[in-house]
Amino acid sequence: MWWEELDLTDAPADAPVAFGGALDARTLLGAYRAGLFPFPAADPVLAAFNEARWADGPATLVGGDDPYALAWWSPDPRPVLPVNRLRAGPRRRCTVGQAFDRVLEECRRDRQPVWLTDELTAALRELHRDGRAVSGEVWEDDELVGGAYGIQVGPVLSLDSMFHRRPGAGTAVLADLGARFGAVGGRLLDAQWDSPHIRSLGAELLPRERYLAVLREPDTPPLGTV
Repeated sequence: MWWEELDLTDAPADAPVAFGGALDARTLLGAYRAGLFPFPAADPVLAAFNEARWADGPATLVGGDDPYALAWWSPDPRPVLPVNRLRAGPRRRCTVGQAFDRVLEECRRDRQPVWLTDELTAALRELHRDGRAVSGEVWEDDELVGGAYGIQVGPVLSLDSMFHRRPGAGTAVLADLGARFGAVGGRLLDAQWDSPHIRSLGAELLPRERYLAVLREPDTPPLGTV
């Protein structure tokens, strides 16, 4: 498949490395194993913006009716959180895999641009049924006040998105996921995008070459439950 043949040695560090292809579950998991993650355009206007901005760049075109509607990224360096570095603060009730669909919907809510499209959501739900995509949840009584979701590849849990409705709920879910993932042999939470906030949580920047080497290590047992 195209992601297996993609050479990231000279791929851009802060721009898309590929455009096009499908967003089915098989492609999504294979791309994550290759160190890629998707950023789909929700409408033709955003696809046209991608083409205008990136068409002259070094990104690989991998096919499709409108390849610029789907960008694949592999930032270098990669912001990662060692699983034992996060602290949750005040104790909260946290679960794993108990409200995957609700976490997806909360992560979609009020986000602009809407990159968590229906097609990507369907692929993530299929990977969740297979135990490869996992959610973490934070509760106050019966109210879902925070959550995150991601995909397990090797000893890495690559986190796509998170939300919080109470102060500290975002940190709590990351700390809980990190502790649980570490308990089954996981090593890193992949934050994907660098930011001052993720740095404040203790993220370190891992060169792409080292990040890809970690991905090639054996898989950890899946955290996801159906």
